[in-house]
Amino acid sequence: MTDGNAATRTLVLLRHAKAEQPGTGPDVERRLTARGHADASAAGAWLARHGLLPDVVLCSAARRTRQTWHDVALGMTGSPPEGGPTGTTPVVRYAVAAYEAHPDDLLDLVRTVEPEAGTVLLVAHNPGISLLSTLLDPERADRDGLRTTDLVVHRAATPWADLAPDGAPITNRHTARG
Repeated sequence: MTDGNAATRTLVLLRHAKAEQPGTGPDVERRLTARGHADASAAGAWLARHGLLPDVVLCSAARRTRQTWHDVALGMTGSPPEGGPTGTTPVVRYAVAAYEAHPDDLLDLVRTVEPEAGTVLLVAHNPGISLLSTLLDPERADRDGLRTTDLVVHRAATPWADLAPDGAPITNRHTARG
């Protein structure tokens, strides 16, 4: 985990992994494909290799985002998220409001994180997650938006409660493929 007292805070945005095509059931219940599970695990391994282990995970309550987070956690530790060799288990909050959220709503969600958290992982959906990245760093954001299992790392010098538009430059990005 990161040092929550550090002057810089890290926000990692993750678009959920590849999901099944929409069908007859509710969109919120769509599952990950086999490729999606592999890509999410690869995203977790990338986070661990880069020392981006979250203190707090904010995750949409949709099935595909919950599955993405579970596989990311497996990829970070190599085992179920039980405080494995890479650190302690983060606080995980499943947020119904993150499903179909606008960027301002996602920003408000991040602002609720306790000040001592140094690294936050937000797992959500397009277009909201891509638009949040653009809101935080309009110059460096990808104009095409985040693809499935894209990770974008933003750094902020302010407390979470004060995070503002154009206030968290992008320092890294990665498209995870398993």
